Amino acid sequence: MSFFYKNFMFLLVLTTAVTPLIFSSSYERGESHNIRSGELYKTWHVNVTNGMSNNKILFLHCKSAQNDLGIQNLIVGNYSTWKFRPRIFGKTLFWCYMASDNGHAAFDVYWEDENFFYRCNWKFCDWIAKDNGIYLKNIPEGYDEFRHKWEPGRLY
Repeated sequence: MSFFYKNFMFLLVLTTAVTPLIFSSSYERGESHNIRSGELYKTWHVNVTNGMSNNKILFLHCKSAQNDLGIQNLIVGNYSTWKFRPRIFGKTLFWCYMASDNGHAAFDVYWEDENFFYRCNWKFCDWIAKDNGIYLKNIPEGYDEFRHKWEPGRLY
């Protein structure tokens, strides 16, 4: 066998063995899903909107392990948005702390989970802070899904 052929066969066998490990689905929440690997590594968008009433200001601080998106104060109707590509190796996770007169909430706004991806239509996660809690827009089904209640007080 030629040197080229041996190396080609080695790479083919290695790729076949490693690919399932790279795209396996062991996720933050202990759930196992068969996520379409190509969908994971495209550009994702996350949007957080202040949908509260009476001119309430939403304090917002979002981050991941690699990126701190900074502190923002959103007036009613305004939003914060960012885009990113998930990491190829390892899990991508973004979380936010929100606070207003109603209280505070801290939770994940992007994690690798097929049910979550479905709600975001596999590309755009839209969170809305309302007077009675935090909602995720379920895009395919066309409604705002209640996800988190406001906790009393503020942490910041």
